[in-house]
Amino acid sequence: MIYNSLGNTDIQVSRICLGTMTWGEQNTQSEAFEQMDYALNQGVNFWDTAELYSVPPRAETYGATEIMIGNWFAKNGRRDDVVLASKIAGPMGPASHIRDGQGRFNREQITQALEASLKRLQTDYLDLYQLHWPERPTNYFGKLNYEWVDEPQNLTSFEETLEVLTEFVKQGKIRQIGLSNETAWGAMKFLQIAEAKGLQKIVTVQNPYSLLNRSYEVGLAEVSRHEGIGLLAYSPLGFGALSGKYLNGAKPEGSRLALFPNYDRYMGANAVRATELYAALAKGNGLTPTQLALAFVNSRPFLSANIIGATSMEQLKENIDSINITLDDEVLYQIERIHAQYTIPAP
Repeated sequence: MIYNSLGNTDIQVSRICLGTMTWGEQNTQSEAFEQMDYALNQGVNFWDTAELYSVPPRAETYGATEIMIGNWFAKNGRRDDVVLASKIAGPMGPASHIRDGQGRFNREQITQALEASLKRLQTDYLDLYQLHWPERPTNYFGKLNYEWVDEPQNLTSFEETLEVLTEFVKQGKIRQIGLSNETAWGAMKFLQIAEAKGLQKIVTVQNPYSLLNRSYEVGLAEVSRHEGIGLLAYSPLGFGALSGKYLNGAKPEGSRLALFPNYDRYMGANAVRATELYAALAKGNGLTPTQLALAFVNSRPFLSANIIGATSMEQLKENIDSINITLDDEVLYQIERIHAQYTIPAP
């Protein structure tokens, strides 16, 4: 395994991060235990979860993933072997069943969410606590364009959010803080206020990043370089699309798209065509489409960790093994040629 710094901290995390959002929906607890055992034995010491999980989010499975992880810690006693990240849900969107869909990053709700996550996870601290998506309306979850709309009047100030998170860091309940589904402006605003007020600084941004969605490069990659912020790349396979398993209209039994047809964010016409080209490039170079897609993400200089997710052990093993693949200059050049033709086809 290869290890990176978590942002600009001295915390060392595996470049492959174990994603957990299917546990409790597509995976049972015993399957989740098997994944955790295998991943940690392969050197994957960084795991990411959220109060929202499992996915698709439902009231009936709210917190189920954290509960499974907590049960694993209780069984194995290996909490300190894992760098553990979780997230507090934002307002509305997929979280209408969480705090009545009126999520706010204020003192009351951060306290409530964090304490509940710690209880489910059976731990007294999180290594990284993240805001799952912005409280304000902006472009995330598949939107590239910023819409000029009226903002709600009761938004929590960035300063209040940072003050509360800073207090939890001082109490030892959180080690570091991060953002998710955030924009360059949002990241810089959090950094600016932290600097001015002497508050805890964000160290990571967890955003989608893959061959089909390189929007992070537009503004946030520069933030990463100059501010020491690491990318935690989620959906590096585009909900499995970049594995090639959905090409030619296929919907394998038990796959996410077969189970949840509305999860078609990466299935637009241009995304499918780009996927076909990437799959052909992989085959022509003795790689599987999955290996090409994950190795590309692993190679990015702004990356702290690549969050992989799997519903089978076969998938998990291939995903983790991608750390051993290095793409040569010619393959990277061909990737850029496809990217120029199909630029961010699935934001």
